[in-house]
Amino acid sequence: MIEGENFEAFWLRYLQAHRNPTCRKWHYLASLIGIVCMAGFVLTLNPLFLLAGVIGAYGSAWIGHFFVEGNTPLAFSKPLWSLIADYRMFFLAMTGRLGPHLARSEKA
Repeated sequence: MIEGENFEAFWLRYLQAHRNPTCRKWHYLASLIGIVCMAGFVLTLNPLFLLAGVIGAYGSAWIGHFFVEGNTPLAFSKPLWSLIADYRMFFLAMTGRLGPHLARSEKA
């Protein structure tokens, strides 16, 4: 983490760490797994959904980092901000509004 960094600066670094579209697709899968597993937990109160969500989501996202992007996940340095950024990227991508953010991150 950069000393004194705010979330918006982190967001730009986060997007830079997810330049590769294939890496982002692994993250979208991770976010979807997290949503489905959380819904499963809420509906059944079965804690195995939480375990499956953590393993499935982090596993998918880390495939994108270690095998596609070739970098270290930012979740190691800022786990909460990274989680927020994961879902921000997911929802922006699903609504077709991620492009301008990616362009801004490339200029930063």
